[in-house]
Amino acid sequence: MPKHRNYVKNVFINCPFDSKYFDLLQTLVFTVVYFDYNPRISLESSDSGQSRLEKIVSLIKESQYSIHDLSRLQAKEVNEYYRLNMPFELGIDFGLRSFDKSFRDKRSLILETERYDYMKAISDINGFDIKSHRDIPEQLIKCLRSWFSETVGLRNLNSSAKIYSDFIDFNTDLFRRKMNKYAGKNTSTEAERFADSEIQQMTIPEFIDAIIEWKSSQ
Repeated sequence: MPKHRNYVKNVFINCPFDSKYFDLLQTLVFTVVYFDYNPRISLESSDSGQSRLEKIVSLIKESQYSIHDLSRLQAKEVNEYYRLNMPFELGIDFGLRSFDKSFRDKRSLILETERYDYMKAISDINGFDIKSHRDIPEQLIKCLRSWFSETVGLRNLNSSAKIYSDFIDFNTDLFRRKMNKYAGKNTSTEAERFADSEIQQMTIPEFIDAIIEWKSSQ
């Protein structure tokens, strides 16, 4: 079966989608686009005629690279279940790579919050090169930069501090452009509120388009 036309540039992202992870998700997507790769994530489309699992399997097959963040495995409250979606999707990715020789070129990055946290839940992946981001966006960028250099093979990359600075600049520019959109007929307070609300409601495709637009202007 022929691979997706953008297979070698696609990066499947397997991560939590809750509000507490929002800043890390934006950082993750920005960094992938920053390195000229295509983030593939289940939130990129909402086809009610396709099951979530079918969509995830398709995205994994279409992507040579995958990033799996297992930092939300642990239940935080009484009666809360462990978060099993992320390790399940990691298993699909690993299985495809292991059992279908046409996907032996797939490469993955596994992330966690603190070093060795995964051992408390999934000891089977002991020995994998797993990077910890401590829930800090700049540390996440360091993890991603290292992986893109060590595993993907990119060279002459900007430092993680520079990438983080560019991420801040992108967000500042995005807010300014949204503010300008609402300026004129609204007070500055209203324009700021509308701009912030629009940014919070941006879909993943909109966010990716905004990053690409910002990059092209640099």
